[in-house]
Amino acid sequence: MQQFQVPQFITVEDKVIGPFTIKQFLYIAAGALLILGARAFLQPFFFWPLGVLIGASAASLAFLKVNERPFPVILKNAVLYLLRPRLYVWKKESPLKESAKEQAPRKEEALVKKIPTLSESKLSDLAWSLDIKEKVK
Repeated sequence: MQQFQVPQFITVEDKVIGPFTIKQFLYIAAGALLILGARAFLQPFFFWPLGVLIGASAASLAFLKVNERPFPVILKNAVLYLLRPRLYVWKKESPLKESAKEQAPRKEEALVKKIPTLSESKLSDLAWSLDIKEKVK
């Protein structure tokens, strides 16, 4: 019989460029390019706060995890939550529905009465009715 080796860490991304994955490297590289572009066009008074903000954003996109989920996924979900329409409707239940809840035990009794009559012994009938009562509750 032929044996195959099964990979153990299939959920871990491969480290391709040094200690970084491809996604991490791209986030860091994009942040570095934005910082270099800001350095070329902005004066130092405006550059330093913007450079720190860009660097922190790039580092958090590359390395930060919230509850074992990557930060880009959290950020995407937050943006989609803010952009999608939400409508919360509260609907008061009518008194008729409350009486329907009281009638639920009657439905359980009806299910118990639907025991098959064709059986070989009274013991199997009794076992059937006990099974039905347990599943209904």
